[in-house]
Amino acid sequence: MNSLDLVSDLIARARAAGADAADAVLFSGASLSVQRRLGETEHVERAEGRDLGLRVFVGRHAAIVSSSTVDPAGFAALAERAVAMARVVPEDPYAGLADTAAPPEDVALDLADPAEPDAAELIARAAAAEDAARAVPGVTNSEGAEAGYGRADAVLVTSAGFAGRAVRTSHSVSASVIAGTGTGMQRDYDYCSTVHLSDLDDPVAIGRSAGERAVARLNPIRPKTGRLPVIYDPRVAGGLVGHFASAINGASIARGTSFLRDKLGQRLFAAGIDIHDDPRRVRGLRSRIFDGEGTPTRARKLIEDGVLTTWLLDSRSARQLGLVSTGHAARGTSGPPSPSPTNLYLAPGKLTPAELMADIKEGIYITELIGMGINGVTGDYSRGAAGFMIRDGVLAEPVAEITIAGNLIEMFANLTPANDLRFRRGTDAPSLRIEGLTIAGS
Repeated sequence: MNSLDLVSDLIARARAAGADAADAVLFSGASLSVQRRLGETEHVERAEGRDLGLRVFVGRHAAIVSSSTVDPAGFAALAERAVAMARVVPEDPYAGLADTAAPPEDVALDLADPAEPDAAELIARAAAAEDAARAVPGVTNSEGAEAGYGRADAVLVTSAGFAGRAVRTSHSVSASVIAGTGTGMQRDYDYCSTVHLSDLDDPVAIGRSAGERAVARLNPIRPKTGRLPVIYDPRVAGGLVGHFASAINGASIARGTSFLRDKLGQRLFAAGIDIHDDPRRVRGLRSRIFDGEGTPTRARKLIEDGVLTTWLLDSRSARQLGLVSTGHAARGTSGPPSPSPTNLYLAPGKLTPAELMADIKEGIYITELIGMGINGVTGDYSRGAAGFMIRDGVLAEPVAEITIAGNLIEMFANLTPANDLRFRRGTDAPSLRIEGLTIAGS
């Protein structure tokens, strides 16, 4: 029995047990990963598994059961337990299958790479990354390099007639090394993850970048406390876009716990700034044709010319707000769907990174952020950081053990993007300049 038929059989069992409606997901996957450290292979792991999740509705009462044992002989009992649970839980007036589900479209997103490396290939990839990192003058130790491969297969079936399957692969390589000695040691890293092996960065380049980043951080200073312009390196700039996405999550909006809860249709960013969510990017790390409830996905501008245009909605949050799902439902096997972005990015500006900082007499260039000091209700922002001083428009000495603070509404309004956007992380942004953040240093 193939996976679609298997899950369809579970739905039929749920209806026979008394469910008015039901949906189910089956996640199957296999992964292979290796770790190298100081020239030796320390770890090789292969994992395979299948997880099943069933959600049933009895009226507006809903319950979820999950199992890592996918055996049709046990489906009747699993369905009966789920229905029995639904009958005793409180009613949820917003519960139900998606009203916006539609048959999956035949769209080629190229998310399954036929290339499947073996352990020897991954070991060679990790070794190349670590060797390149350790060869950088000033690197004194290694936390290791890793290389991995994964394949994931997801099936969703609902009692309303939706049946869809999505398969994706992943390839990755990373390196983390230490520079310096004694109390003056500094650590840094680099990594790359792609859907197709042919798009993966050269492991040697990844390793060299990790080593050079670690060495560049040696002998940091702590600047004086004050208000300075700050530039976020692209590898941390995406975090600001992530904070924005969390603030427009439909569940938070419905609960009234977001600092953007009354900002729909208002200007948040400067004119000309756009933030996109593109679930149908070819070979995108988070691409998908349908969401976790079977709603078709489509590309959207969440911010258009600086203005907030939409929330991120699944069916439940959409019903709470009197709106329609935007196709952003994500789910696992043991919990209900919830809104989540896909391939999220802030569009690049026109200035190069050098031009973005050219007029900064004194500022901070951030390459690493620590902690999660974000107040989702007020937008207050405070995080540990490290990076480099900017002096007279160019990067200068490294800085560490500082805190940067502000309020996200003010930060969004005073944000300027550079033109160096690369799609590497699922949530991406170019270098970003923000004026007048508070720096807590010496």
